[in-house]
Amino acid sequence: MLSACTYNAKKEEAAKQQAVAAIKDSLKLDSFKRTETERVALAAKRAEDERVAARVREEKRELLLAERNEAAPAPRTYSQSETATRKKGWSSAAKGTLIGAGAGALGGVLIDKKDGRGAIIGGLAGAGAGYLIGRDKDRKSGRVTPKN
Repeated sequence: MLSACTYNAKKEEAAKQQAVAAIKDSLKLDSFKRTETERVALAAKRAEDERVAARVREEKRELLLAERNEAAPAPRTYSQSETATRKKGWSSAAKGTLIGAGAGALGGVLIDKKDGRGAIIGGLAGAGAGYLIGRDKDRKSGRVTPKN
């Protein structure tokens, strides 16, 4: 009888240990399942955030391009005669004014040696004469249209 009682106690103890082990295993498995589910949900959330960010970047790019297109002035078209007469650089009138002013100022200093008074008067007279000569050259070359 004594051996029969001990045998049942050992069986019950083993069954309890197996039950505890099964519960621990199920808790671990449940924990792994929860972790896996959370990881998948986090990956899905990141993918959605990336899609939203890409959509926002694309919309910003489109807005910037639209603003550039709206802000850009319409291209000016030139007629054939306008492109032929349009020249780059200084006009002859501007060059003549500059050269005349320099020559007049130098001549004024040499003629009247009093504190730059001659340089100022000579510079103004030379600039006026240089402008008139240069303007005449511009009219002849077609850069400026004649008054009549």
